[in-house]
Amino acid sequence: MSREPRKNEDNARGDGKLVIYIAVSVIIAIVIISYIAIANMMGAKRQEEQRLAQIEEANKRDDETIVSELPNEENPEDSESVSTPMGKTVEESNKSNESNQSNTVTSSKNNNTTGSKQNTNTQANNSTSNEQKPQEEPKKEVTFSMPVEGEIVRGFAKDSLVYSETLQEWIVHQAIDIKANSRDVVKSAADGTVTAIKNDPRYGLTIIIEHDGGFKTVYSNLLTAEFVVEGEKVKQGQTLGTVGSSATFEISDEPHLHFEMLKDSLYIDPTIYIK
Repeated sequence: MSREPRKNEDNARGDGKLVIYIAVSVIIAIVIISYIAIANMMGAKRQEEQRLAQIEEANKRDDETIVSELPNEENPEDSESVSTPMGKTVEESNKSNESNQSNTVTSSKNNNTTGSKQNTNTQANNSTSNEQKPQEEPKKEVTFSMPVEGEIVRGFAKDSLVYSETLQEWIVHQAIDIKANSRDVVKSAADGTVTAIKNDPRYGLTIIIEHDGGFKTVYSNLLTAEFVVEGEKVKQGQTLGTVGSSATFEISDEPHLHFEMLKDSLYIDPTIYIK
């Protein structure tokens, strides 16, 4: 054979091998790609099966929960417990209403009892509070004593008349005249406050003392009044002044104390109150 045909034959063989190589490579590539595709499909299918299994398992658990909550014919207590939140029969509703009314009445009674107890406690507290409050001491009764020792020579004559040697006429006498020696000590008839020391145009040197209870005493026909001052608080028996003859309306009478007493600005008989 010539070299040219042999060369062509070798080329043909080489081309045939190349085609075979290429074909084998293509087949291998197809196999590999198919394997990968199948593997992916299998993996996706497996994942889908797992997801479906999980969903089925969750549904199964929900069904079991629902079944467990449904009323059990063998256990009526379960049925009652389930029916309570879902609804009540007419009989159960009536019983419930009666129970609620009973509870309301009981609650009302309890509230009334509680309110009554609270009122009682409040009254008791008020009573205790009133008892605890310091009570004001009652004012002591004012007692009067003779302002000077001596005989009453002219009595109280508000509604009758007495004869005046000085005026030479019958007059009312809203005081008592107590006979005493000149310069005899005149004392306060009761505790009080000196409100005035003055020279009265009719009854001479005069001291006025106010006492509790609306009482007032007047000491006239004095010789002196230097032992007290206006506004001074005096005690019963405290020295005020001395007996004199300063009263022009009684200048003809012997030395004496002209003593007046008033209650709420009204003249009263001193002998009624002097003890």
